[in-house]
Amino acid sequence: MFSGIIADVGIITRAEDRDGGLRLSVATESLGMGDVGIGDSIAVNGVCLTVVKIDGNTFTVDVSRETLDCTVGLERQGGHVNLEKALRLSDRLGGHLVSGHVDGVGEVVAFNDIGESWRLVVRAPHGLAKYIAIKGSITINGVSLTVNHVAGAEFDVNLIPHTLDVTTLNELKAGAKVNLEIDLIARYVERMMVADNL
Repeated sequence: MFSGIIADVGIITRAEDRDGGLRLSVATESLGMGDVGIGDSIAVNGVCLTVVKIDGNTFTVDVSRETLDCTVGLERQGGHVNLEKALRLSDRLGGHLVSGHVDGVGEVVAFNDIGESWRLVVRAPHGLAKYIAIKGSITINGVSLTVNHVAGAEFDVNLIPHTLDVTTLNELKAGAKVNLEIDLIARYVERMMVADNL
C-alpha cells in the first residue's frame, strides 16, 4: 500500500527489453534506499513494482507486458517518474490509501494557471468515470489528489505550487496520457452493492 505522497522524482536510466516486458533501472537522489531490500515494493508513476536489484541510489524492477499495456510513462529511457516506497504500519497517511494498481489511462484535456494554483482537467476512461466523485480522492501518476469538479468522464483537480515542484505533474500538457487509480473504497462499495445479485 501507498499514500500517494511522492518522495522523489527519479529518472529511468535504462529500459531493457525482456521478452516483451522491460527491465528498468531508476536512479533516485532522495528516496532513501537504505531501508529498501530485494522484493520490496516501490510505486513508479503510480505503478507498484518489485525491486529486483539495488546498486547505490539506483534500483531495478521488471515490468511485464501486461503492465506496460495498462499504463504509461514506464517505457522511456531518460523519462522522469514519481517515486514512493511502500507504507509501513507506523507511517502517517498523508494522502489516501493507494494500492499501486493502475485502473486505467486518462488523457489531459487542459492544464491552466489560475493564479494561486493550476487547474488540471483529465478525461477518464468511460468505465472509470462512475467511481470519480467531487471531493473524492484520485491518484494521477501516483500523486494523491482531491477531485474538485466532475462533468461526465471529465474531472478536474487543483495543483498547488508545492505539488508541481516535487512531482512530474509539472510536465503535463493537453493530450498527455496519465495513469489513474480510483479510490479503493469506491470499488469495494460497488462490489458490496452487487454482491446480492451474484
